[in-house]
Amino acid sequence: MTLKNARVGDTVKVLKVEGTGPIRRRIMDLGITKGVEIYIRKVAPLGDPFELTVRGYELSLRKEDAKMVLIEKLSSKKEEVTNNVN
Repeated sequence: MTLKNARVGDTVKVLKVEGTGPIRRRIMDLGITKGVEIYIRKVAPLGDPFELTVRGYELSLRKEDAKMVLIEKLSSKKEEVTNNVN
């Protein structure tokens, strides 16, 4: 699964940053590296860009760049609400 497929409210963990050259380096310089947790805060009305919380700061990332980040889903805001009700 890639970051592009994540939904608002999801918390995900980065498994790998794909790609080569300056685009990959830019993504890593923004703090998106293997093992970091990312919270998906918002998605713009037309779906691009994403607003993320990474390492304690807010970051906007384009869909084109988000598809280069392989992730695993840790939790979802909806799942947490359901678990707290039961």
